Amino acid sequence: MTGKAAGHVPQDSAEQADSSDPDQLEVVPGWGHEKLEGWIPELASEQEIRGALEKAFDYRGDITITRKDGTKIEGYVFDRRSGSTLSASVVRLYPKDSSQKISIAYADIAALAFTGRDTAAGKSWEAWVKKYTAKKAAGEKDIALQPEPLE
Repeated sequence: MTGKAAGHVPQDSAEQADSSDPDQLEVVPGWGHEKLEGWIPELASEQEIRGALEKAFDYRGDITITRKDGTKIEGYVFDRRSGSTLSASVVRLYPKDSSQKISIAYADIAALAFTGRDTAAGKSWEAWVKKYTAKKAAGEKDIALQPEPLE
């Protein structure tokens, strides 16, 4: 789930030009993203569990899942399958220390923590354009918008 359905909200448009016509804008409004790095959500209700795992799917860093048996698994969430019950719903991840994919039923999850660094933080289109504009305003020549190296 992405966009408004996943809880992402449009950036404040009060300070922006009329966004009804993207062709009239220099930069089309993006989406504000929550800072989830370090967040440990409460998983008291079924709705909270489902919501936290949707955010984990959108997160671009590792998370740590603590199962009800006490085992912990840290890794990157690449898929989730929402069923009618928590037992029928699963989250799929690549563990940090293995190349094997793991599936965990939502019902088996006792705790969830966003432990890894958010690799997408601060790398929005707006941030990229702002850096370019600052370089251009400083009089730099031969500037190009190059992607940052992957870690």
